[in-house]
Amino acid sequence: MKLNNKLFGLLISSSMLLSSCATYHMTTQSLIEQLTDTQKEKKVTVLVAFPFFVPFVVTGNSLQQVKVLDKKGKEFVVPVTNHTGIRVTKKDGKRKTFYFNTLIIQDSIITGKNDHFIGTNIKPINLNNIEKIELQK
Repeated sequence: MKLNNKLFGLLISSSMLLSSCATYHMTTQSLIEQLTDTQKEKKVTVLVAFPFFVPFVVTGNSLQQVKVLDKKGKEFVVPVTNHTGIRVTKKDGKRKTFYFNTLIIQDSIITGKNDHFIGTNIKPINLNNIEKIELQK
């Protein structure tokens, strides 16, 4: 019985390790520069519950890919999808995580959405209050 528990624990921990997502970082200035030429666009997500199809619409940026750095400082170009997350750490240590493709910068303020369905807004973040930006794919 103990062997089965150990084997089960080993399988769970190894599968979690293999399924972890990559985390990258970027500077606030890099984020601003990359979003400079983007346009606001409506994102449509369709929830399928046969026989019903329920469309949900949220507004976001038109960026298709983003340049980021890994923990060693090597540059990567990461495609932006509905699953790409961004975590912003403010100077007071508080963190906010939301979807990158819903991010909009306007008047030195970052806004975004916690989900693609209802479109719940995050509390706006002032660019001057940002300590660190991390991207997860």
